[in-house]
Amino acid sequence: MKPDPTLVVDAAAVATIVGEIGIGPLYDLAIERLTEVLTSAGPAPAAPPAPSPPASAEMKARDGFLLTAPRLGLLEWMPAVRHGATVSMKLVGYHPHNPVKNQLPTILSTLLAFDVDSGHLRAIVDGTFATAVRTGAASALATRMLARPGGSVLGLVGCGAQAVTQLHALARVLPMTEVLVCDSDIRAETTFAARARVPEGLVRVAERAEVEERADVLCTATSVAPAQGPVIQGTALRPWAHINAVGSDMPGKTELPVDLLRHAVVVPDHREQAVAEGECQQLRPDEIGPCLPELLNDPGRQRELRGLRTVYDSTGLALQDLVMVELLEELALDVGAGERLVIEATAHDPQDPYGFLPESVTRACWPAEEV
Repeated sequence: MKPDPTLVVDAAAVATIVGEIGIGPLYDLAIERLTEVLTSAGPAPAAPPAPSPPASAEMKARDGFLLTAPRLGLLEWMPAVRHGATVSMKLVGYHPHNPVKNQLPTILSTLLAFDVDSGHLRAIVDGTFATAVRTGAASALATRMLARPGGSVLGLVGCGAQAVTQLHALARVLPMTEVLVCDSDIRAETTFAARARVPEGLVRVAERAEVEERADVLCTATSVAPAQGPVIQGTALRPWAHINAVGSDMPGKTELPVDLLRHAVVVPDHREQAVAEGECQQLRPDEIGPCLPELLNDPGRQRELRGLRTVYDSTGLALQDLVMVELLEELALDVGAGERLVIEATAHDPQDPYGFLPESVTRACWPAEEV
């Protein structure tokens, strides 16, 4: 049977989905699906020795173009597969000048879902909102595993769009009593509480030193330029502080001081990727802790690390995008959102490449007979 035309889940469809299920439940679903996919993709603990089943999901290394003209930017593609179901591809751009120059978010992206049996483009999904949600959900997952139980003060260094979704995702796993925020952009600081739609009194703008001193969980989500970090000092952190380092996503760009990293257990989302463009750029291989999928498969190690100083080195995974494109496609179908478009030039006869064209057009490919 011929598959349905491609489902387009645009901004209006995403708004319908979120309106139907709610922001909080969407984060809960994203955290749950991320846990499932990353657990299946990661290796089992070293002991006891046992054969491991093949990964049900995997990804290829992301690649792209570092853009230097007319301004610094990045355009990447991120492929992943859930075997037997979906191949996903995300195209994502990082342009830190966007909010001021183009009135666009720093990060823009589009998600594609292909059927593994046919190669049919099953869905096109807005990736800008999805990327912000999945990055927050991944931080929430890491925080749930690594943060000291009972921690209630969240610190945010950087008050842009990503900080909003970090806050909302972490609210699903952290009993917050206070949120301290700071940013080099005063407008971003003063408008953050309104953009985050938080209860009155929960968020307070504070000096960076106070944010570092009092946070049980700290998120750095900045657009610091390569070689311009760190964005915190790291000398006054609580001994049990857990840090989600979100902003490092290209070579040379880091947010945390190397001394802090060397006195913490650093958990990258993906080791090779973090060494190339995350906080782990600053570390030797033996200074890097277990990656997130490994830790998910090792509850004992999770218990050991809670209460220690930990850093989640978040560089963003194609597997996270696979989760989001499948999830938003599924929810769109559930609530009747999105639009069907015939993207691929196909016809009732799969062996006829011109079958979708009018007969008059295809016959015109031959020269007119000479008279």
